Amino acid sequence: MMLFTEVRGLPVVPPAAGAGPLGTVVSLTVDIASGTVSHVRFRGGHLRREAVLAWDTVDTIGPSAVRVRSTGSAEPAVPHHDLLGHRVLTEGGTAHGTVLDAAFDTATGRVLAVFTTRGEVAPDRLLGLGDHALVVRAA
Repeated sequence: MMLFTEVRGLPVVPPAAGAGPLGTVVSLTVDIASGTVSHVRFRGGHLRREAVLAWDTVDTIGPSAVRVRSTGSAEPAVPHHDLLGHRVLTEGGTAHGTVLDAAFDTATGRVLAVFTTRGEVAPDRLLGLGDHALVVRAA
């Protein structure tokens, strides 16, 4: 298990030993419907552009690096909604704080918990993530 904030800033390392890092993790993209991390977003290269790798290209994530199986599937980053820092609303519109962090399983990418300024939200309560807020089922 790791926290999203622990992954930010880690180097993204290619499978070949001795090769330099591809870049640095900027954020993780979550597929709310499945409750899993779907992409690793990183910034790297000569122009420091943001790119994304699908979760299934990740080999391991540890405290010092994100190692990928393949770098051939890196794509230019498309707009997404970063879970961290988002306002949290219940389906009825009641405010439930702001997302501070999220825990996930490093082997499967499954989100284990979302931590807000008002406490923990179980992943089975997640309904949607948009421009305005993370929407959750009322407790």
